[in-house]
Amino acid sequence: MTQQADDNALARDAGVAELRLASGDPGLVPQNDVLGEADLPLDRNQAILQAAKQVGGILKRKGHAFALAGSVAVYAHGGSQNLQHDVDFCFRPEDADAVAETLKEAGLPVYAPPEDWLLKSTCLGQQVDLIFELAHQPVTTELLARAQELSVDSVFMPVLAPTDLVHSLVAAFSEHHCDFGAVLPIARTLREKVDWDRVRGACGDEPMPDAFFYFLERLEVIPPRPKEERP
Repeated sequence: MTQQADDNALARDAGVAELRLASGDPGLVPQNDVLGEADLPLDRNQAILQAAKQVGGILKRKGHAFALAGSVAVYAHGGSQNLQHDVDFCFRPEDADAVAETLKEAGLPVYAPPEDWLLKSTCLGQQVDLIFELAHQPVTTELLARAQELSVDSVFMPVLAPTDLVHSLVAAFSEHHCDFGAVLPIARTLREKVDWDRVRGACGDEPMPDAFFYFLERLEVIPPRPKEERP
């Protein structure tokens, strides 16, 4: 969920087409209940957290380099437990085969969607996105090295650093996806932990991110950009 895609333009060339390694229709693959149906939480937020903990634990035990992203990462950094519709993990493109194999060995389905910058899985009935590209760039060793080991509902795992997390959300804004309302509470929650100069610099003069920064300035979430630095 960290990187958004327009439903009518999912097949853009992201440069990681080799990630189409999993086969099978997810509707034909039986769900694996790691905890069992009787243990599933009734609350959707708790169900998403349980899925994040299960998948994170599997990946940690196998020693994969990864980081939690998306709304669960925001929660780990102190955000509210108002989680969105899935769990996001990010990995380097070259680790795609190994990650997919690990999850399949654990009994989880893994399949390739039309988007070519991620794979998908499910755990405890929740969607899990396995993302290999953030902010239109492949996930790198350096980005994963900046991740912070944080508690996710009592399970420790690497979580994207706040600056990288916010950048991944803001850089995804486009003419087809520009939901400032979804990212505003995240920016407010993490504002003291984010290097806003670095986020601005990474986004350059892209119009949608720049409009969001102006929006944050007017709401006094971030300080205004000096006039001499404005384009």
